[in-house]
Amino acid sequence: GVFLYHHLQQKVRSAEALAQKYKQQQEALSAQLQVVYEHRSRLERSLQKERGEHKKTKEDFLVYKLEAQEALNKEKQDSMNRYGALSSQHKILKNQHEDVKKQLIDLQLQHNSLKLEHRKTLETHSQKYAQLQQEKDSEVTNLQDTVFKLREESKLLRKAHQEVHSQLLNAQ
Repeated sequence: GVFLYHHLQQKVRSAEALAQKYKQQQEALSAQLQVVYEHRSRLERSLQKERGEHKKTKEDFLVYKLEAQEALNKEKQDSMNRYGALSSQHKILKNQHEDVKKQLIDLQLQHNSLKLEHRKTLETHSQKYAQLQQEKDSEVTNLQDTVFKLREESKLLRKAHQEVHSQLLNAQ
């Protein structure tokens, strides 16, 4: 009986030691499981936070995309308006350019005809001037001849006058 009692007590101690070992393992596993649960809880909170941030970022992006699209459409409309204005201004300037070109051609033609007319007038004046110069030279020559003749005549008249004067003095 003692032997059996002793044997059973050893088995109980051995079972208690084994139970103690299992209890320590369970506590260790429990602690590890607690760490895992806490880590999982942190991960879930972090995931929720990330999802919230992702949702907010997605909403911000959609708002940004909408604003960018509106800004792009507005810029496009402004560009089209500016293009239309520049296009009509270009047409106006092109028409003005054509008008100025026509005026230039008209003025060049007028200038050429005036130049021709001026040349003809200049030639006519040159001919008249040459003719008048010849007439003047001829008249000057005639006048010089007349002056020479009148001087000669004046000399003769002075001589005659002196002779008459001398004859009068002699007669007296």
